[in-house]
Amino acid sequence: MSKRDYYDILGVSKGSSADEIKKAYRKLAIKHHPDKNPNDKSAEDKFKEAAEAYEILSNPEKKQRYDHYGHAGVGGASGNGGYGGGGMNMDDIFSQFGDIFGGGGGSPFDSFFGGGQQQSRGGRRVAKGSNLRIKVKLTLEEIANGAEKKIKVNKQITCKTCDGTGAKDRSSVSTCSTCGGSGAVRRVTNTILGQMQTSSTCPTCNGSGSQITAKCNSCHGEGTVRGEETISINIPAGVSDGMQLSMSGKGNAAPNGGVPGDLIILIEEIPHETLKREGNNIVYDLHVSIVDAALGYSAEVPTIDGKAKIKIDPGTQSGKLLRLKGKGIPEINSYNRGDEIIHVNIWTPKALSNE
Repeated sequence: MSKRDYYDILGVSKGSSADEIKKAYRKLAIKHHPDKNPNDKSAEDKFKEAAEAYEILSNPEKKQRYDHYGHAGVGGASGNGGYGGGGMNMDDIFSQFGDIFGGGGGSPFDSFFGGGQQQSRGGRRVAKGSNLRIKVKLTLEEIANGAEKKIKVNKQITCKTCDGTGAKDRSSVSTCSTCGGSGAVRRVTNTILGQMQTSSTCPTCNGSGSQITAKCNSCHGEGTVRGEETISINIPAGVSDGMQLSMSGKGNAAPNGGVPGDLIILIEEIPHETLKREGNNIVYDLHVSIVDAALGYSAEVPTIDGKAKIKIDPGTQSGKLLRLKGKGIPEINSYNRGDEIIHVNIWTPKALSNE
């Protein structure tokens, strides 16, 4: 089956600059990234296809051959022509085009999808701890005014005995013999157009660049132990039920001194006894007797901030809406605030006395 034109894949023209080609590839790579589209074979194929197109068009020599001879000039029309996404795995793509994602060769979604991922530290890939998810319940008053919560979280923490190294002592740590301390191993693949070099995480040290000869007695070489940490969470005013907040580095600690995962906070709103939230507005049902509605009176209604007095005009009809400006929920990260809407309900007695 013939391949699509590389320029069409990236949505650029032959006259596009290197920077335009790079931007086009980055946009597609983020859109179709496997982390953003889990278990989506179509998205994965498009991700690899875009990587293949970028590999050719970002290289001046390969681009020139492609412009003159088409796919035949850069490895033929088969899916494994020696170049590009067809014969590359995800590690190959991240290793070769890591700068596209902001350095380190990691996933651009590392901050959203934790657990078993890797980030760059000092030019080496290190493991990232898994994310943690917790649920925080808030009253309507806390949502309106913001809140600080201190929560005890049971999670993987850095081993204090070995400071997260996993080694019994300093003499138990040596340079990895497989990668020579670089944290990565390189392999060279022979193709019809020459040799192609790729890099991947060292399987011996998992990217740390070091080996342990004697393990720590407390964590047994893992660098982490189960423990409890009290975390202070500042929740901004205006959050809503089901919203997720993220605290970077407050998730599970990573093995062997890696990067901690993130703490994902799920907001749960506790229903109020008398007030109901609708967006950023607060709704209150006020029940008025038929006499008070006819003659008018001054009523006291609850608000998020306490009590407020309102005037019921004579002859008020059932279903009338009254509004208290600025008595609702603030917009998150904004100075705007919703209103309190009072729904007037006229109470009509079923049985009237002679009086």
